Amino acid sequence: MDTMRERFASVVSRLLDEDPRLAVVLAEIGADGFRRAAGRHPDRVVNVGIREQLLVGVGGGLALTGMRPVLHTFASFLVERPFEQLKLDFGHQGTGGVLVSAGGSYDWPAGGFTHMAPGDVALLDTLDGWTVHVPGHPDEAETLLRRACAGGAGGNGGGDGNGEDRVYVRLSAQTNARPRPVTGEGFLTVRRGGHGAPAVVAVGPLLDPVLEAVRGLDATVLYAATVRPFDAAALRAAVAGPGAPEVVLVEPYLAGTSTAAAAEALADVPHRILGLGTARAELRRYGTAAEHLAAHGLDPRSLRERITSFTARAAV
Repeated sequence: MDTMRERFASVVSRLLDEDPRLAVVLAEIGADGFRRAAGRHPDRVVNVGIREQLLVGVGGGLALTGMRPVLHTFASFLVERPFEQLKLDFGHQGTGGVLVSAGGSYDWPAGGFTHMAPGDVALLDTLDGWTVHVPGHPDEAETLLRRACAGGAGGNGGGDGNGEDRVYVRLSAQTNARPRPVTGEGFLTVRRGGHGAPAVVAVGPLLDPVLEAVRGLDATVLYAATVRPFDAAALRAAVAGPGAPEVVLVEPYLAGTSTAAAAEALADVPHRILGLGTARAELRRYGTAAEHLAAHGLDPRSLRERITSFTARAAV
């Protein structure tokens, strides 16, 4: 099976042949994947070199001319380093485009903390109008990328819905075993618990660890490959009924990133929320991605312990 990044390069290279409005902007990283496309479309595959602020600035400029820019590099260089450019060149200017990141929270531990971005989604949450996709499989990534490149990412306030919306697609080296039928809108119910069972929202590549963690437990599992807009209606439906519902959010980035959105969805309902994800404290070791997963308590064994401990407290 190909990786999400490999699928990204092949799909967007084909889309460049089909859509004359599409342009790809790179900052060295990922350039090999677009070498052939650059030969066919030298004016629409732009490599600015190791200049991430320029990467975003060029993308914003292309958007002002009516192009649909696709910007790609590691998440830490795409969201964190050029954040001011994202705020101004896309948000303030009211332009649209597609950010496609790699690296995620800890995909490449040997790269060190400079190549990790556990706070990327939380940082984008400070800006208005961004749709955020977190696919859990290369097939899902293709579906969401095609939707984003066409400008049909949904209504999160960004753009006019005609190719001017702002979309972040967070690719990962970690994947689920099989794809789910994602649409780019809302959560998918993959497991239905009994009446009053806690609802666990599993984001992107953490679906498989969550399903293994809740095996044999009474729990509803919602799958989120699109986290912004947050699907308040699906969450409310999952916990409908008497009593104070319990919600567990399992996200592959900073713990608690979506707790405010979940709390707002249940603002008129007494409830309890547990936000699980990467810790704020930096892990100053290299190791492997799997070891980082376990160190953050996101492996199946740790998730089961944390979820059962949380739900047991409600019964006391």
